[in-house]
Amino acid sequence: MIKTVALLCLLLISVSALAQDEKSEKTSETKVKDTFRTEFYDLRGANVFDVAIGTSVINGDFVDPMFEIYTHFGYKRHITPHFGIDIGYHKFNLAYLDIYNEGFMSFDVNLELTVFPHDKFSPFVFAGAGLNASNHFKETATKFQGGGGVEYIASEKIGVKLYTDYNYVLSDELDGLEAGDSDDTYFRIALGVNFYFGGSKMKAKKVKPQASVIDSNLLNDDYYIKK
Repeated sequence: MIKTVALLCLLLISVSALAQDEKSEKTSETKVKDTFRTEFYDLRGANVFDVAIGTSVINGDFVDPMFEIYTHFGYKRHITPHFGIDIGYHKFNLAYLDIYNEGFMSFDVNLELTVFPHDKFSPFVFAGAGLNASNHFKETATKFQGGGGVEYIASEKIGVKLYTDYNYVLSDELDGLEAGDSDDTYFRIALGVNFYFGGSKMKAKKVKPQASVIDSNLLNDDYYIKK
């Protein structure tokens, strides 16, 4: 009887030690994963080429503004999974019903924040400055812009996005008429596609120390368990 109880006690101690070891291993891996997340580099990437098509509408000195065609091409470089610098070329028209219809382009530089870079679905916001120009650069003006949208990773390295931006032009002659107390502004709304690439080296730099930290934590846990 005494031998049976002793064996049961030893068995319980062994199971408890194994459970503690497994728990410590999982805790270490979880802590390291939270610190060195790499899903961004699997779903997305450090570089992005993007295209978009949508509509633009002016808010100026005339009434009855019209929605016109808008297209965009750009490149973005992620400094971190959350933050990227975006450089874009935008081609669009601004128009009023039966009065005015003019082609424009803008060259924008934005700082963009991706809220959930390690998830398939994420909102994003951006802000920056740019140069607004009419066709053939007849008229140019500095502007500031800001906006936001949502992105969904439809497949690996390809994201679909819907976004809008607000553009404040430092000129009241965007529509050819200088009137009122404020400068002209316009909005753009578009549906686009992000094509991600690169980032394997950056991921490798994160994975290597991650593995070292996991091994170190496991060795430490084993040491204290044995102690």
